[in-house]
Amino acid sequence: MNVAVACARLGVPSAFVGRISKDAHGEAIWAFLRDNGVDLRACQRGPEPTARAIVEHTPRLRFQFEGTGTADTMLTSVEMERLGRGPHILHGGTLGMFRGRTAETLARVAERHPGIVSVDPNVRPQVIHDRARWHHYHQRWLATADIYRASDEDLAWIWPGRSGAECAEELLSGRPSVVFVTHGRSGATVYTEEGAVSAGAESVEVADEVGAGDTFVAAILASLWTLGVAEAPERTGSLELADWRRVLKLATVAAAITCSRPGADPPWLAELPQGVVLEA
Repeated sequence: MNVAVACARLGVPSAFVGRISKDAHGEAIWAFLRDNGVDLRACQRGPEPTARAIVEHTPRLRFQFEGTGTADTMLTSVEMERLGRGPHILHGGTLGMFRGRTAETLARVAERHPGIVSVDPNVRPQVIHDRARWHHYHQRWLATADIYRASDEDLAWIWPGRSGAECAEELLSGRPSVVFVTHGRSGATVYTEEGAVSAGAESVEVADEVGAGDTFVAAILASLWTLGVAEAPERTGSLELADWRRVLKLATVAAAITCSRPGADPPWLAELPQGVVLEA
């Protein structure tokens, strides 16, 4: 959802595909997506409750996840034709990639998708109770992915004991043509067959880091749309390193703006410095 909202705010057409509850939390989510200009025609609604992550600070820091039988796990089908002919860039990851019926539904959508597929595993170890199931669905998405983004922490959980560069090298030997690895406050690196380039993180006063990774991904996808790559998916492998450097810069700037304010509050296009906005 955060990626869909950030893409819409960055001025490109964006849709969210999932199942959203009809309870009070679901109504708030639906309104938030709608108010941010996200296309909801391919969404399902259901009577199941909304999943909740509860963080308690006293008497000690404690995390509790309430996600059994929730709406996000009950997606049974996706009617992509509701979104028009496209071309569409399909992005997935986080909880929807492995939870409930939704995991199989979305994996099949990714496997049938004729355009660009983007994956951000965005691992949440606290709620992954079946590691084998998670890896099963991650592998299926990976087999379809043109673009792969992960944080250092994600890679350390997925492939323990290996460096980001080693992981990127192996990923590039498979389906993905470009791999982004984010290093928190140390910036990010993009890896391609042509080589790798890094960018430092922007200097901002951090309010929190919620939604920073999602904004980073959204800036990449919005850039590809703006550059016309969505019209020809094979171009993801033909963009030059200089192009990816510009995309990386935009992504780090957009993510920094999100970090500068509380909550997942990605920037609008008008908030980006003019020098980093890409043009076709």
